[in-house]
Amino acid sequence: MKRILIANRGEIACRILRTCKRLGLETVAVHSEADAGALHVSLADRAVAIGGSAPAQSYLVGERIIEAARSAGADAVHPGYGFLSENEDFARRVSAAGLAWIGPDPKTIEDMGDKERARLLAKAAGLPVLPGSARFEPGQLAGIDAAAREVGFPLLVKASAGGGGIGMRQVERVEDLAQAVATTQAMAARAFGDGTVYLERYIPEARHVEVQVFGFGDGRAIHLHERDCSIQRRFQKIVEETPAPLVSPATREAMCRDAVALCEQERYRGAGTIEFVFDTQAQRYYFLEMNTRIQVEHPVTEMVTGLDLVELQIRLAGGEPLPVRSQSDVKASGHAIECRLYAERPAKGFLPAPGVLSRFDLPNGDPKVRIDTGVRSADRITHFYDPMIAKLIVTDADRDAAIERMRATLAAVAVEGVETNLEFLRRIVAHPAFRAGEVSTGFVERHKAGLLG
Repeated sequence: MKRILIANRGEIACRILRTCKRLGLETVAVHSEADAGALHVSLADRAVAIGGSAPAQSYLVGERIIEAARSAGADAVHPGYGFLSENEDFARRVSAAGLAWIGPDPKTIEDMGDKERARLLAKAAGLPVLPGSARFEPGQLAGIDAAAREVGFPLLVKASAGGGGIGMRQVERVEDLAQAVATTQAMAARAFGDGTVYLERYIPEARHVEVQVFGFGDGRAIHLHERDCSIQRRFQKIVEETPAPLVSPATREAMCRDAVALCEQERYRGAGTIEFVFDTQAQRYYFLEMNTRIQVEHPVTEMVTGLDLVELQIRLAGGEPLPVRSQSDVKASGHAIECRLYAERPAKGFLPAPGVLSRFDLPNGDPKVRIDTGVRSADRITHFYDPMIAKLIVTDADRDAAIERMRATLAAVAVEGVETNLEFLRRIVAHPAFRAGEVSTGFVERHKAGLLG
């Protein structure tokens, strides 16, 4: 493996590029019309245009990406997250084209992408699973009202091909189900090319805790500890940390053990994440889904373990020796927190706020602070893509020290030209409930009066 095409954009493309360069690998970027002058394009050794600005005209067109890899002489493809990263057909076509696929086996992607099948596989591995329904395709909704009553209200309508909080609606009563299904299916079709949905029980007082896993493809797997991703808006994570606060050692161990068991059962290959819903009232956790890709929040795991997950992915795909081969090789120390900086309007329902970054100043020089971004001053945040500006990641000896370092980091950030959630993030990490570790998926709604100002 000598030249890798990154089938993505923005901060994740830049982040993968950094590891490739450190490993001495050549890189190929792909870009839409809107991204012709983007940072990831300038950082790569080669760049190939793949179509119009909308994702459906560029980053979601697998044939163009594969042709770009061929024309640029790449011998491997790294999908990053989002777009085609969990598309089993794309993974198969990459391999069929003679290119190395830096990701799990396509059959695994298919199994875990089918949320109904994923729940059955999780049950078979001994994991507790939330009540849910079969899948419903657009135009084939017979029996969905009965399925909803069996699942129970409140419930979530979720896109089968979804991820990153995209394609999800909460429903409190059966009268609102049809509209929620129609809206979710339309959004899922636009974002993923698949409008299939399913229903899942919603736990009001819940936390989102996930386990980073890595499988060797031969029935062996390890975990790299857990992350708490409970603080969300619009079902999308905005603050993540590890270790998860206020989780008992026994529960932490059980979650990690269950996550590894599922990976071993599936002979999983590469980096992945097992997501759990943690019922804070019952103190019980349930399998939610598996993401067969690198996660947005993977840097917090890297900060406490010292391991480069992208490097592990690349080395495994290339058949090279790995720095970890068993659970005893994984060490973790300290605490890490990540905040996602977005161009958005918190006071307006977190609507995106596209525009030009006339000023974008970030702290630098602190070895305990990491900034992952795909933009620079004078770049435009467009309406075509997720409006993330940067991920701010800090680490320190313990949670209290990490919070203080994050507060200082956020205070040193300056953004002009677009509205952002910067002040919102500052208020979250300064909030007494956050400092006490009292986090949940309802944190923003519960404290919005103080967070929104």
